[in-house]
Amino acid sequence: MIQKPKGTKDLLPEESFKWQEVEKIIKEIFETYNFKEIRVPVFEHTELFERGVGETTDVVQKEMYTFNDKGGRSITLRPEGTAGVVRAYLENGMGSMPSPIKLWYNMAMYRYENVQKGRLREFHQIGAELIGSSSYLADVDIILMANEIFKKLNIPNIKLTLNSIGCPKCRNEYQKILKEFIGKNLDKYCDTCKSRFEKNPMRILDCKETKCKELNLGAPKMIDYLCDECKEHFENVKSMIKKSGLEYEIDSSIVRGLDYYTKTVFEFIDESTGLTVLGGGRYDGLVEEFGGPKTPAVGFALGVERIMEMYNNQNEDKKPDLYILSSGFKENEMALELSQELRKKGYVIEKDICERSFNSQMKYANKINAKYLIVIGENELQTNKVKIKEMKTGDEKEISLNVEEIIKIIK
Repeated sequence: MIQKPKGTKDLLPEESFKWQEVEKIIKEIFETYNFKEIRVPVFEHTELFERGVGETTDVVQKEMYTFNDKGGRSITLRPEGTAGVVRAYLENGMGSMPSPIKLWYNMAMYRYENVQKGRLREFHQIGAELIGSSSYLADVDIILMANEIFKKLNIPNIKLTLNSIGCPKCRNEYQKILKEFIGKNLDKYCDTCKSRFEKNPMRILDCKETKCKELNLGAPKMIDYLCDECKEHFENVKSMIKKSGLEYEIDSSIVRGLDYYTKTVFEFIDESTGLTVLGGGRYDGLVEEFGGPKTPAVGFALGVERIMEMYNNQNEDKKPDLYILSSGFKENEMALELSQELRKKGYVIEKDICERSFNSQMKYANKINAKYLIVIGENELQTNKVKIKEMKTGDEKEISLNVEEIIKIIK
């Protein structure tokens, strides 16, 4: 039997409807902030991610699915969403549209990672990109919109952490100081960190190797070396978020795993696991890096698999509102009529479509955790009365055999 590739997952019917619920809620949040959906190709020219994500990142160095197509061109399955969205923004002339441009996406991503809980090689991200505003107000809007997702999904114990990683001007000065600190013990770092020392020493702070993490303890913090402009921007972000009532912590270790970030970076952390569920920040140089004019931007992405796990922990599985048990042609006619009317009104209805016996239908109604059950037999058709049973308690009540009476009970 052929099996699915390692690091992929089948989304079965008992899960897919929950994904649809979550996607619908997040889509509605984006719409209230006037964000519009964008869809970009699943593969791009490799150069897009090398230039956009950064040659010294783990994503580019270790994790991309890259291959040559039949024309000999180097192609990569998208490992993240922002680079493709910015490419589409430029290629389709969106810079001439009213600014800022507000975009969101829901897409599968691909990274060759060590497969573990919450980490797959084909995974899904929902993200938002706000292109065309350099104001701290755009950062605040993006962060508040992200927080709204956790509120609407009823996911507790989420902590917002903030940092600023400055602009190229102040970052250059900081990197000189950082190199002095790391250089004293460079021979003890992993080979990947050694290769990053000259090109991008800040990337060493993002290393996941235990020995490198220990060596990084006490490293100078970018937040202490911000230029006046970056410092003012970050102070305004913090002040406005505080005014909104959203609590946050400063975490100077946040550098994010992609090279395009500047100034504000942030993460929403699951306090029970310590894992990042949503992350993002400002990327003011990416449009220019891709050949466009200097254009500020800010955005975020969340891992759908991880947020679904948290959502499922807080929300019960959706159960059928009613099972209609029937046997016989006329009884089945009535069951069909009732089920169709109730479904039109938004209720989840199950009924027999296998011509099972009464006992088999009763067992099935229990297995699918139907909330209520009614039995339609010859007597019920004659009297136009039916008993509706609450499956959890066993309580029964006799009502008229019509849609309105049934809704009074199950709603």
